[in-house]
Amino acid sequence: MDAAVVSLGGIVIALGLLMALTYRGWSLIWLAPALAALAVGWSVDTRLLAHVTQVYMPALGGFVVSFFPLFVLGALFGQLMQRSGAADAVAQGLSRHLGPNWAVLAVVLACALLTAGGVSLFVVAFACYPMALALFRQAQIPRRLIPGAIALGAFTFTMTALPGTPSIQNAIPMAYFGSTLFAAPGLGLLASAVMLGAGLWWMAYRVRQAQAAGEHFVARADDPEPDTTRRLPSIAMALLPALTVVVSNGWLSRDVVPHWDGAYLALPQFGATTLAALQGMWSLILALLLGLLVQALQLWRTPSVLVQGLNTGAREAVLPLLNTASLVGFGAVVATLPGFAWLRDMAQQLSGDDPLLSIAIAVNVLAGITGSASGGMSIALQTMGAQWLQQAQAAGISPDLLHRVTVIATGGLDALPHNGAVVTLLGICGVTHRESYLDILVVAVLAPLLALALVIALGGRFGAF
Repeated sequence: MDAAVVSLGGIVIALGLLMALTYRGWSLIWLAPALAALAVGWSVDTRLLAHVTQVYMPALGGFVVSFFPLFVLGALFGQLMQRSGAADAVAQGLSRHLGPNWAVLAVVLACALLTAGGVSLFVVAFACYPMALALFRQAQIPRRLIPGAIALGAFTFTMTALPGTPSIQNAIPMAYFGSTLFAAPGLGLLASAVMLGAGLWWMAYRVRQAQAAGEHFVARADDPEPDTTRRLPSIAMALLPALTVVVSNGWLSRDVVPHWDGAYLALPQFGATTLAALQGMWSLILALLLGLLVQALQLWRTPSVLVQGLNTGAREAVLPLLNTASLVGFGAVVATLPGFAWLRDMAQQLSGDDPLLSIAIAVNVLAGITGSASGGMSIALQTMGAQWLQQAQAAGISPDLLHRVTVIATGGLDALPHNGAVVTLLGICGVTHRESYLDILVVAVLAPLLALALVIALGGRFGAF
């Protein structure tokens, strides 16, 4: 017990430094292994090099091997959406149809449509901010409420709950549970409705509160003006690539890939796996390729724009991939220490033999500690995914339900103040945590936690639907 307590102290210190220093902008690529080494040394473990080369590096490399295609294809897709003007067209089309009186809803729907189509939430924040600024100016809504609206559309239900969403969070559990992006669609839609409904109610309340206090939009000298000279595609053409990804992924994952002959996958050269374990990943890769093909056809008259977008997207995929993989490596090292075993056993005691409750606790805590939904989920699944699947099979719980609970759990405590996406969003909008974080806390932390509790309650009683 003494060794576990000492080790736990090292883990807490390493995690605390990880949160504080990443908040200050330090790179995870070197910070994660350095703090993993600190946790090992604090545990009075002399096998430091073994932890680095035999635990950290294989975990990092395993994540890159598994998810490199999704990060790269997703970044390419987002870049082409931005460079073709499709992202701006979607945002402006919604603003024209809904008008300034529905400014918050227009921003939420614009962000939701883009993220549901596979566009990175960072790209969405940059693309939707100018539109949000114009709408909030027309409606005389304070700019401090813009981050809450963008977070509701980009950081919540389209990231974790909406069936078929091609987010990396929705993709990661497929390799562990043999599920697809459409796992437990009924529960996913219900959770989406809870997050969206609660978030819109809160934002409407905040708008009324601001108006009652006499607050209004205050322009700044550095506010960007919309580019009225740029020719944008129609909203139908702008949405076509995103719709291609969503529709083709559903068709491939349910009607095409499962019927392939995958017997050869049992060979050692292909990892001795099964088609069931790969069908979700393969379907998403093919769907993103089809979406990219649609975008390429739309840009055939401007090949230089196409090539620039592909090159930039490829470069931009590397850093997020390595950052997340570094967190996975950090988590793998921490998982070998006595203090982590003590924490895992404590979480197991708190949740009993219920894998759904255990997943909800572990994934939320790890996502909150690391400030990363995908990083926290990957750490949890690498260390306890097989155990959860065994418990679920013994209890007759569907892997689809495990998938949906796992993904929704990533979208709760991950949006704490040190989260990179939160810091980036506030910077884009030119506001501080003090001004705008309360709205992000409600729409991106509390509402998803409420939806998670509902899914666990209904799923535990009625199963996946």
